[in-house]
Amino acid sequence: MANNRVDAILHRALAGNDISPEAGVTLLQQTEPAAIAAIREAADQLRQQQAGNTVTYVINRNINFTNICEQHCSFCAFRRDAGDEGAYWLDNAKVLEKATDAVQRGATEICMQGGLNLEAKLNGSSLAYYCQVVETITRQFPHLHLHAFSPQEVQFIAREDSLSYVEVIAALQAAGVGSMPGTAAEVLDDEVRRILCPEKTDSATWLEIVATAHRLGMPTTSTMLSGHIETPEQQIKHLDLLRSLQQSAQDRGDRGITEFILLPFVGQEAPKPLRRRVGRDQPILADALLLMAVARIYLGRWIPNHQPSWVKLGLAGATEALTWGCNDIGGTLMEEHITSMAGAQGGTCMEVDTLQAAISSLGRPYQQRDTLYNAIATPTLVPS
Repeated sequence: MANNRVDAILHRALAGNDISPEAGVTLLQQTEPAAIAAIREAADQLRQQQAGNTVTYVINRNINFTNICEQHCSFCAFRRDAGDEGAYWLDNAKVLEKATDAVQRGATEICMQGGLNLEAKLNGSSLAYYCQVVETITRQFPHLHLHAFSPQEVQFIAREDSLSYVEVIAALQAAGVGSMPGTAAEVLDDEVRRILCPEKTDSATWLEIVATAHRLGMPTTSTMLSGHIETPEQQIKHLDLLRSLQQSAQDRGDRGITEFILLPFVGQEAPKPLRRRVGRDQPILADALLLMAVARIYLGRWIPNHQPSWVKLGLAGATEALTWGCNDIGGTLMEEHITSMAGAQGGTCMEVDTLQAAISSLGRPYQQRDTLYNAIATPTLVPS
């Protein structure tokens, strides 16, 4: 039996009510197996209520178009300075080649993000360069969904061109961007950010840019980088800010956030000071599973789609997360550089039949979806 305090919190959540930040912290601080089992079971019940039994996936390709970056985040093994060994910047022909290959392999989405490259300009304009990259793909493949450019990249473009966030997002939208990755959120607590990513946008600016996208009709995802220096209180603060952001979006009638993705910290190739401080190189699966369960309970009906990262947790860990509140197993990716360069062991490409087999191993049906969680094919039932 879980303790009475945990039982009361879970009862409240299962009745469809939001739980308080204090209650969220209480759940994260549980160490007794019975309490953790009760949290997992409640998260799984809420997943079934809010998202159903079918596990979804998307056929997509990651294009990290440059790793040249002006910033020096303490967890990043991806960035390079121009001229460094391993530094790269894909030209438009290479970007189009990757997009073409993705379409030939059945992709419905291109996810595109990169470093903050000061040289990435067209006629002196950062925005013009970004729009040109987008149009290179959308001219050739107008029906391909572009999930592109984080709030950090939007802030970078706005700063370089002395533009407002509205102007940047509206221009990217007009060029063909369909949704914004909710990355660069890391942990939305500025004490953590001062250590983890001191050059990055602060929490308020990240929230402002995402809210601006929502108001312009551009959906976003949401993420959390977990398992490094943050506390349970800071984890819940992050989830609370996401919940409030989504409540505001839905109050306006906007789609807002389509999904929550937990990104456990991988530090194998990260800069040494943070590695030493964290004290390990790979995620602790049990910690990630508990946090995913609490995220399902805390975000409740506001953000019904939850996704683990098979790149960071491995496919077995991501599959297990489907019993801890997650309803989506993510995408095929086809390639991935940011996490793999940090030393992740989950791989960088996943075949569709491998994802389907992982889902089927749980006795759950699977279904291909698009970026915005519209079904693409009829659900495939697991044979009885």
